[in-house]
Amino acid sequence: MRTAVCPGSFDPITVGHLDMVERAAALFDQVVVCVMVNSGKNPMFTLEERMEMVGAAVAHIPNARAAACGGLLAHFAREEGAAALVKGARGSGDFDWELQLAQINRDLNPALDTVILPARGRHLHISSTMVREMIRYQQPLDDYVPAGAADILRRIIEGR
Repeated sequence: MRTAVCPGSFDPITVGHLDMVERAAALFDQVVVCVMVNSGKNPMFTLEERMEMVGAAVAHIPNARAAACGGLLAHFAREEGAAALVKGARGSGDFDWELQLAQINRDLNPALDTVILPARGRHLHISSTMVREMIRYQQPLDDYVPAGAADILRRIIEGR
């Protein structure tokens, strides 16, 4: 069985993220959507909230599941038996950054490859940062956040 890990902070998950997971699910037998804890970031949503949103967003994909990781991604991938990381790139800056990370992850886990999928044109402008800004200004999110996650996101926002 070929397993891939799609990592990210998913703060929150976007339609662009979901597109990457769906495309990875077509390429691999199993996809683990790894919700990362990044000590360098101050997330808007808790790990539990992000896990709930990711779980809801990928519920329609039979060979995908959400999992949390607070350590090194290369080690998490080894524990999951993953052959690859699947990352998205919206432009050359993303690609350059992902290339550096791929080298480091390969140093830490020589059996691990990184697959970088270019974002579809309709998702190039969408980022979690942009969605968080839209949340701050109470803008509609339906075109930017997957349907299952949007319901949870609205519930979380209303509860604050």
